[in-house]
Amino acid sequence: MWQSLGKPSDCHIAETKINSSHSVLLALFVLAFDLGVTIKRMSTIHATHTFRGGQALEIAQGDLTAEAVDAIVNAANEQLAHGGGIAAAIVRRGGEIIQRESDAWVRQHGPITHARPAYTTAGQMPARYVIHAVGPVWGSGDEDAKLADAITGSLELASELGLRSIAFPAISTGIFGFPKERAAPVMLAAVRAFFDRHQPTPLQTVRFTLYDSGSLDVFLRALENLT
Repeated sequence: MWQSLGKPSDCHIAETKINSSHSVLLALFVLAFDLGVTIKRMSTIHATHTFRGGQALEIAQGDLTAEAVDAIVNAANEQLAHGGGIAAAIVRRGGEIIQRESDAWVRQHGPITHARPAYTTAGQMPARYVIHAVGPVWGSGDEDAKLADAITGSLELASELGLRSIAFPAISTGIFGFPKERAAPVMLAAVRAFFDRHQPTPLQTVRFTLYDSGSLDVFLRALENLT
């Protein structure tokens, strides 16, 4: 003889609750899509080096445009024409206001240099500012010094703005062709040198946010060798 495992009314109530929950979640996702909301994936910090002044140098993997720091750094060109690479991704995520403010900066100040970056607001991104730094093109000569200047100039500008946290990409290692294995130690050493020379400073956290695992591994090895 067949025997029921539960009251039909109880089963119906449970099913109704499950369906209702699914409907609410679906409605939220649809609303987010309609409003153009991006669901951000926070970066994962894989290693941290603490300097004697207490400041932290972090190596992370994730999306630079989703970093909730005071400023992210854009790998820019001298004219701040954000047409490709990470620069284009920053404008897509933050909005066209970043390109408009960049154009206004160049009109007022002229092209940026390795040592003197520009800054704009960050538009719709979680960060407050975008610092636009121009790294060297591989083969242009004196690349190590130019790359170090781009890092140092960004840190000095962040400090002048009173910022406490900043996140960098692997500047110049994309279409500019700077080998990652050479660039990573140069960039990390520039951060160390900055904190050696600037105490006290409002900056407390410097992060390198790498998108791909290959770049992450290179920077982790460079951090292990940082002295």
